[in-house]
Order: sequence, then structure tokens, then C-alpha cells
Amino acid sequence: MERRVALVTGAARRLGAEIARHLGSSGYTTLVHYHTSGDAAQEVAATIRAAHGEAWTVAADVTVAEQVAAMFRAIGGRYGRLDVLVNNVGTYHVQDVLEVVPDQWRYVVEGNLTATYLCCHFALPLLRAAGAGGRVVNLGYASCDRILARPRATAYQLAKTGVLIYSKSLARALAPEGITVNVISPGHLENSVDLPADIAVAVPAGRAGRAADILGALDYLLSPAAAYVTGQNLDVAGGFNL
Repeated sequence: MERRVALVTGAARRLGAEIARHLGSSGYTTLVHYHTSGDAAQEVAATIRAAHGEAWTVAADVTVAEQVAAMFRAIGGRYGRLDVLVNNVGTYHVQDVLEVVPDQWRYVVEGNLTATYLCCHFALPLLRAAGAGGRVVNLGYASCDRILARPRATAYQLAKTGVLIYSKSLARALAPEGITVNVISPGHLENSVDLPADIAVAVPAGRAGRAADILGALDYLLSPAAAYVTGQNLDVAGGFNL
């Protein structure tokens, strides 16, 4: 049976690496994307292959249209299709809203929203080539579906809310073709860069999220059971921001 092909952006480290390894162990041909962390990406791919999976690394700055287009041309030349796109890549910068400078703003907005758009845009021909059943999963953030003040992470909140709006719009456009587009929105994860000092107070569930929590949500959205689920935001955050 032919393996389905999955691309995970930002897959060299942290959550992206966990997702890539998980898809590799689940029988997907897994494309491990990286920008500058080439050695780490090769390690992720090697781990997948060591467990008898199939993996390949692909490099691009996903905020640059020409590089994203080239990456998908290479994928198309090698596989001719793409069944799953997981837009995990993202940038984060904590800065008081009154002190954010243009370069910091662009870094966060382009690294989250623009990167997601570009990857979806250039992936579409390959998703369509795979036929009905293609899946796009974009990473949001708990509360990206609410209009809230975030004076220390304004650009990030704005970008992730944009990811959700874009995902819903794309989901509606692609539903007639049998391609679903959904969002998984984590809250505080165990390896988050800004975990609260008292996680039990910040998160009603009493703990930070684990990779397994996100992977469980991903498995559902990629499963046949979710073929009729599109344009949805699945908050995986233990009650954070409710």
C-alpha cells in the first residue's frame, strides 16, 4: 500500500519534531521541514528511518514566497502529491505593545500568519493531486478565537487569530473538493518558552500540556472519522483562557 505523504513545517525541534516523529511512526512518508536547524532535522528524519519509516528533510524560509514555491516544486518532483500539511512553524516574541518595533512586528506576523498562508497556497496543487481526503492542520493558540488584549504578545495574538480566520476561509473554499482545513490551538506546553511560575493556578487542568495531548488531537483530525470536520478550532489547553 502506498504511503500517504505528510509535510510538517518547523519540524526540527520541539513540538514540530514530535509531530514529525509521530507521523513517521504512523506510516506516513514524512517531510521534515527546517530553516536553519539542518542537523536537528536530519536527526529527526534519521529517527523515523531507524524505526522503518520513510522521511526526507526539506529546507525553506517559509516567509519567502520564492523559497516556499521551490520547496513544493521539489516535493512535487519527488512524490507528485501531498496528503497532509501541518503548519507548525511559528515565531514568538514577548514585548510590551508600546515598545514593539517594526522588525519585531514583522518577525512575529510573518513567521506565523504569512508562513501559514504561503505554505497552504503553494501546497494546494499537490493536495489536489492527492484527491479527496487531503488534510491541512494549522497551529493556532488558545484564545485565538477570542478578541482579547495581549499587551505583551500583541503581534502573536493577532497573527494566530489571523491563522484561524484564514483557515476557516480556506476550509469553506476547499470543502467541495473533500480537503479539510482545521486548527489545533495549544495553550501552555511543557516546553513553552514562557511557562507561568505556578502552572496549576494558570491552567485549570493543573498542568502544562504534553506533546501527547496535541498528537491525540492531530490523530483525530487526520482520521477518517473527521472527514466531515472542517473549519474548526480545537482548543487543547486544559481550560487555559476559558
